[in-house]
Parts: sequence; structure tokens; C-alpha cells
Amino acid sequence: MERWYFSAGSNSPRVGPLDDNAARVHAQQHPEDWCWRDGMSDWQPVGKVAELAPQSPAAGQGPAGMPPLPSTGSGAGRDDEIDYRIVGTDMQFVEVELDPGESAIAEAGSMMYKDAAVQMDTVFGDGSHSGPAGAGSGFMDKLMSAGKRVITGESLFTTVFTHSGQGKAKVAFAAPYPGTVLAMKLSDHGGRLICQKDAFLAGARGVQVGIHFQRKILTGLFGGEGFIMQKLEGDGWVFVHAGGTVVEYDLKPGERLDVDTGCVMAYHSNVDMDVRAVGGIKSMVFGGEGMFLATLTGPGKVWLQSLPFSRMAGRMLAAAPGGGGKDRGEGSVLGGLGDILGGDRRF
Repeated sequence: MERWYFSAGSNSPRVGPLDDNAARVHAQQHPEDWCWRDGMSDWQPVGKVAELAPQSPAAGQGPAGMPPLPSTGSGAGRDDEIDYRIVGTDMQFVEVELDPGESAIAEAGSMMYKDAAVQMDTVFGDGSHSGPAGAGSGFMDKLMSAGKRVITGESLFTTVFTHSGQGKAKVAFAAPYPGTVLAMKLSDHGGRLICQKDAFLAGARGVQVGIHFQRKILTGLFGGEGFIMQKLEGDGWVFVHAGGTVVEYDLKPGERLDVDTGCVMAYHSNVDMDVRAVGGIKSMVFGGEGMFLATLTGPGKVWLQSLPFSRMAGRMLAAAPGGGGKDRGEGSVLGGLGDILGGDRRF
């Protein structure tokens, strides 16, 4: 019987030893992991090891002593399995389709519309302790969940949308500012994603919204997201929102990407995030990129946004008369004509 070991990266704990059956289950649940067993010369990506591919037992039965493997779309995982579609280009929203008894969770105030059969329930925390998966969870669990949300800048409460009727029912959630809505299956990303603090929009019931601490002082001070980011955990669908257009990079082990600190939207938990100085004094003062850049080092995937909300808000504030921007007509011989020439045509 083989002895398998798994790890998400050099800085992650090892899982094992596991026998063949348990190793296949782990590989299906954590496809981004690396694996090793006796006889292998080095660690290998799970997806490249044929021995860990799911077997095809008869009529949904697993091998002796092992429960059936969860199949995609059956809802057998810890989180509810939901269907969805993303609508729009620049101002997107996501429409979630629920079967009877299924639920979706969302940030308070993000709902756009819903069918009459979908019931709303406001819960304390992130909703991961509601429903069958959270039966028996105590008040302290919910209090801790709510506390984590407050630290990451979210509301104490989450809204749970449950289909209590027959057939299919829909509920839609809208993004708070122009950008892109991404659908991510957490089981395809090792069960965990690190995101900017306000990235989470909605997800399947059972998804946990936690906190991720930046342990490096310089990264926390100058990384663009502070010391605390969002941590999304589970095995179901989550919908995250980013400003502008999103680009995805798959970094190889040791490969580094230098990014504007505000453009980091999300990354795998085994990606190392740090900061480095932009360059010389002249680049820091006149380059317009600040003093530091974020550095993302693989292995793992990262998602970057082209328009951070802070950048958009700063431009709006600078252009608002009396709101931080400079009134170009004030004190000049042009007076109000200067506003018109400058593009301000309000009367």
C-alpha cells in the first residue's frame, strides 16, 4: 500500500501519510496541491499523476471501505452547489439559480432582484453556520465569524437567500462599482483564496469569509491592502468583484511579478506577497507609482484589477469642486468661464 504526502507549497504543512483511496479523495478536493510517495524522485503536481485520477466504480459506489466520491454538480460537497450566469460587461451582475432547499449568501445591500419563492434571512456572521452544515454551531462561533467580517471592513450581518418553493428560482446580485464579477469554484483553487478586503460579493451557503493577516511589516504598511485581507474558504462557488478589467496569471515556482500595490485583487494562498522599493529617489517622487510595488512570487495563480476603487475615488475627489479638488476658476480673471473651459458646465 502506497504512502502519499501532499502539500500546497514550500511554506505549507504536509498532509500524510495517506493510502491510495484517501490520496485520490485528497487529490480531487485539492487539485492545486503537490504530491510525493516512495519511488518518486521529486514532488509532482497532483494533476500530472495518473495514479491519483478518480476511478469509476459501479453505480455510484466507492471502493470497499470508502464513501462515494463527490461528483461535480451533485451538491455532495460541504457547500451548496448552485448554477449562475454573469450578465453585462462594464457594470456586471451575477444571477444565481437555486434548486429547492439551496441557498446563496451575499453582502447586505447587494441584491438586485429575486423570485418570490426565494426567502431572505439576515444572519449574524458570514452565514457558514446557517442551515444543515451549521447545525449545532454555537453563539461564540457566530460571534467570531461576525468579528472577522468587521475586521475586513464588511457588515456584521449577511443575507441568506433560500429557495423554499418548487422548481427553479433566481436571485441576482449587483457589483457596487464599475468592474468585473468573477466566478470561482474554491475546490479548484485548493479550497482557499486570499482577496482584497471588499472583494466578496456572493457565494454558495457554506463558504466562509475570514481574515488573512499580512505578517510582514512592510507588506502591511505599503502593500496597498493593509495588514488584513479577506480569506475565502470552502469548496463551492464564490463571486468576487474587481475594479475595471481582470487579468489572471499562473506563476511558476519562483516566478515573480511586480504589481502596483492597488491592483492586487486575489491570489492563491501559497503565493508569497511582499513589497519592494520602486527604484531611485527620482522614481519614487516623480514616477507616480508611490514608493513601493507589490511583488507576487509563485507557484500559484494571481488576479489583477486594472482600476482599483481607491484610484477611481481619488480621481472623483480631485475633480469635485470643494471636495478636495482645486477650483480652477476661483480667483482668476476668467471666473466662471474657466469652469466651462475646464469641462465643468454646471449652472
